[in-house]
This record gives sequence, structure tokens and C-alpha cells, in this order.
Amino acid sequence: MRARIYKPARNAMQSGTAKTKSWVLEFAPSSPRQVDPLMGWTSSDDTQAQVKLRFESKDAALEYAQAHGLEAVVREPKPRKANIRPGGYGENFATNRRGAWTH
Repeated sequence: MRARIYKPARNAMQSGTAKTKSWVLEFAPSSPRQVDPLMGWTSSDDTQAQVKLRFESKDAALEYAQAHGLEAVVREPKPRKANIRPGGYGENFATNRRGAWTH
């Protein structure tokens, strides 16, 4: 059975980094999804596709995969550069601004 190990990205709607510190082991689907002819819903008989296991480190996830005979592919995270402005949030309300204040 195949699985992938990755570090999840942050939510695009939030500036925080919650739930991005741990590593996730996710199983690859073993069978394709079928469309129900009556309702049009997609379904699958593969229950492993719903399982996501979280680990504190990449090594712990790899050890779990090796112990259970899983073929794991590791996707390394791309480093994120910090977005820190020199003036910070208070710069928006500075009284010593030298130009017209526009957005």
C-alpha cells in the first residue's frame, strides 16, 4: 500500500501557522471513486483514503511506514520567508509620514 508523508501548508485564509508543525501520513486511494447514478454523489469503498495520521517528526512517520510495510513517499516542505515589515502594524498610523497616505 502506498502512502505520502508531508508537512501541511498553512491555511490560505489565515495568517497563523496552526496545524503546520506536525507531519502527516496519508494513504493513497487504492480504488477510483464511483459516481452514484441516482444522486450524483461520489463514493468509494476505500476506507484508508479517509485516514490521516499525524506525527511529531518526519522520522517517526517513516518508522511507522516501515513498521507497517507501507511504501512511503516524502514531500519536503518549501521554506517560507518571514513577512516582517520594518515598521510593523504601527507604521499604518504614523504621524511623521512624508507622503500622501494611500492604500
